[in-house]
Amino acid sequence: MTGPVAHPLLKLGTETLDAVAARGVPVPTYDRSALAPRLLHLGVGGFHRAHLALYTHELAERSSDWGIRGLGVLVADRRMADALGSQDHLYTLTEKGSGEPRPQVIGAIVDYVLAADDAAAAAQIADPDIAILSLTVTEAGYSSDVPNATFNAIARGLDERRAAGAGPLTILSCDNLPGNGTVARAATMAACEGRGADLARWVDASCTFPNSMVDRITPVTSESDRDWLRDTWGISDAWPVVAEPFRQWVIEDKFAAGRPRWEDVGALFTDRVHDWELYKLRMLNAAHSCMAYLSALAGITFVDEAMAEPVVRRFLERLLYEEAIPTLTEIPGHLRTDYAASVLGRFTNTGVRDQIARLCIDGTAKFPTFLIPTIDRQLELDGPIDSAALALAGWARYLAVTPKAARAADGSGDLAAAHAERALRDPAAFLEFGEVFPPALARNERFRTAFATAAERLSARGPLGALAEYAV
Repeated sequence: MTGPVAHPLLKLGTETLDAVAARGVPVPTYDRSALAPRLLHLGVGGFHRAHLALYTHELAERSSDWGIRGLGVLVADRRMADALGSQDHLYTLTEKGSGEPRPQVIGAIVDYVLAADDAAAAAQIADPDIAILSLTVTEAGYSSDVPNATFNAIARGLDERRAAGAGPLTILSCDNLPGNGTVARAATMAACEGRGADLARWVDASCTFPNSMVDRITPVTSESDRDWLRDTWGISDAWPVVAEPFRQWVIEDKFAAGRPRWEDVGALFTDRVHDWELYKLRMLNAAHSCMAYLSALAGITFVDEAMAEPVVRRFLERLLYEEAIPTLTEIPGHLRTDYAASVLGRFTNTGVRDQIARLCIDGTAKFPTFLIPTIDRQLELDGPIDSAALALAGWARYLAVTPKAARAADGSGDLAAAHAERALRDPAAFLEFGEVFPPALARNERFRTAFATAAERLSARGPLGALAEYAV
């Protein structure tokens, strides 16, 4: 069934919620004016609105008065401020699985402040009503290579908070990187130390930085998403969000000034966040990267199309069950095999249409974390490494034969490609790329042989032919 074609067109906002609900779209049933914005979120984008904001919305439906205030500090954030402000900070979230998609209206964000400068941002962080500062600023946002404007503003806000006696604060990273709380703490402390030892001591003693593992595929909103919402449901939303049905949030329970009961709506509080991260890195993330370059070489555009190729699916099954799983510590009550099965199931989703090209971005940054530790451990165990070697050979060939203008972005792409081009004549030359291959691994004869064999099969039989040989 497709959604009803509804007219007249409804512009999303508080005044139109009843009419939106009458068209069969779920809307907030709680009193949004009763939500207290004790959670300040820096970096409001699609992922935040499909993840933390959704958990908070669902909790409000159960009886919670926690609300979210968005905070924008970049020039580009004006678009989000304008979009949300024009519709009372409401937005639609559509889960796209293999069945019929259906939108819902999310109401947990009740305010958005576009900070003109550090002083304005700091004032929000210093607000004594704020208990949690959450972040989605991407991995680059934590960089210490140059003065970090974002964390300098956070440090200023914490300094003002300390001076005013406004109490402790939890800084909760929701970015998709290992040890995100530890990384956020390091960036915050570096900025605080720049303002003085007293501030650094206060933050160290009073503030907390929980590690968390976040997961949900959330594609960038497209015009077709807006068009579908308008044409199918008669709703005008300036910035809708689409996401896969799957979501996961694993968090350390280290909150300095209280928190919502997110566990009531599916979040998992645990002291084993690191083990969950390894599940994700070595299964979900590794499978994405390992299928990416072989699929790109085969001319495949979408992840679900790749999964429809039996040799690709069998390759991923071997990678997950035979190579990745033996290197992981099983989390009680959460079987490794169940997680692997969920990964394969998510990849078959025909609704999100995740692009292979997206998965090809930043191989240099991804493989050392996603795949190399699995190979190292399997070499110690004298276990299988053939699937991993084929994935890396696929990456090398992709770099060597794909024109630069068509290659996915990679911070070290030119250097990686130079090694890959040499590897067309001598496969072992690619293993000299030190940013990915540690010396001990590059010298390991078993790995060198597996990589060279995979490279030769790719050259002789092409990506699907090589996969077929490994699928038996």
